Amino acid sequence: MTHFAEPTETEIARAKLPHDIFLSNLIGNHILVFTAISTFGPTYMKYLFLVPLISFLALGYTYWRSSRVKREEGEFVWAHWQVARRWSRFFMMILLLLVSVSTLGVLGHMHLGMMKEAVYAMIGGLGILPTLVSVLVLIVIESDSLHHARMGTLPKWALKRFLNIDAEPSQDD
Repeated sequence: MTHFAEPTETEIARAKLPHDIFLSNLIGNHILVFTAISTFGPTYMKYLFLVPLISFLALGYTYWRSSRVKREEGEFVWAHWQVARRWSRFFMMILLLLVSVSTLGVLGHMHLGMMKEAVYAMIGGLGILPTLVSVLVLIVIESDSLHHARMGTLPKWALKRFLNIDAEPSQDD
């Protein structure tokens, strides 16, 4: 079994960055900004497009930056960027679902004469609900990943997937 070297304080700080970006996007953007815009009522609903736009920018940066981190610079930092990349890819697919359902709903209302209430139900049930559930689940997952980065460790699945290291069995297993 292979082990990676104990990370330095600098490596720990660099490994926390992707998780901080991802959590800031989830909590700050998808919860706080979404709630702030929604609170102001129907006149400001047109600004809700900013939430997925900001999110695509943050996810795109995480995805791009994770491809730029070199494994030679430190396996610990590289692996944490790959963990963030994995969840960014998943969340990007969820956001694409939201945008697709919303676009189809608007087009259905404008060109097919769908009732406004049916469009709201479609967008809410097939777009917003899966996005909100994913945000809550990903907050828990990324908080755990951030904790691992702070402690200088990696989750067992990440050790196996990214570094090909079998985790030592613990007494809890």
